[in-house]
Amino acid sequence: MPELPEVEVVRDGLARHVLGARVVGVDVLHPRPVRRDPRGPAGFADALTGRRLVGARRRGKYLWVPLDNGDALLGHLGMSGQLLVQPPDAPDERHLRVRLRLEGAAEGRELRFVDQRMFGGLSISAGGAELPPEIAHIARDPLDPEFDDDLFVRRVRRRTSGIKRQLLDQGLVSGVGNIYADEALWRARLHGDRPGDRLTAAQVRTLLGHARDVMAQALGQGGTSFDSLYVNVNGESGYFDRSLHAYGREGEPCDRCGTPIRRVAFMNRSSYFCPACQPVPRARRARPAPD
Repeated sequence: MPELPEVEVVRDGLARHVLGARVVGVDVLHPRPVRRDPRGPAGFADALTGRRLVGARRRGKYLWVPLDNGDALLGHLGMSGQLLVQPPDAPDERHLRVRLRLEGAAEGRELRFVDQRMFGGLSISAGGAELPPEIAHIARDPLDPEFDDDLFVRRVRRRTSGIKRQLLDQGLVSGVGNIYADEALWRARLHGDRPGDRLTAAQVRTLLGHARDVMAQALGQGGTSFDSLYVNVNGESGYFDRSLHAYGREGEPCDRCGTPIRRVAFMNRSSYFCPACQPVPRARRARPAPD
């Protein structure tokens, strides 16, 4: 699934290529990607047609494009979604789902939503230009200048749940995702099952700093791409996967100590860690029952 750096790369591409463009036509080629819009496919298209795209913003893994009437085009890429800026004579992509025909775009005159697995989607957020109410519950991400480090540290240390589970909690911190959580934990030498209340404030701050660093580095390289599904608005893949130390490296030697990287199941996904550098935490001792 695209994570914060990949989504930020797309947001930046939208800001550079479609800002100021006016939507002159909308084709919804499959209803599923607009399933969250109560207007339905026809209403979604009507609400966008004639509107001008006046911004490109992000909260965690959600994107939204403010419109000139105070509403917003809200999008989530899901597992395989792509937002591509294309010239109108470019062949349709195999999994093209929604087409916005644009007038006045800097480069290209169509914004296309392509989604093979169709877990992502688009909708119109009424009055959502500043912040769509649908995503107001999502926390800020570590790259957000208004992210509150002190509050994050306090909240982590009050919880008994494992630190990786907390990193993936979008109500606590958004945008980290599975790949970058594993990378930040490897850099911090922490096992993902380490309970938050067993971490010092300094350890949490160090981990947060590593999460920022790894995502900023990935952002600088266009994100992480393991296949052709993860692309920017020009269809180009990122290449930060070449710099990963833990994720996807099962059986390969740890870049720090040489111990083979281990993979374990985690929340219907996988976690990768070095068993030497990131030792599994000891189980809590049960408290004796009162007399």
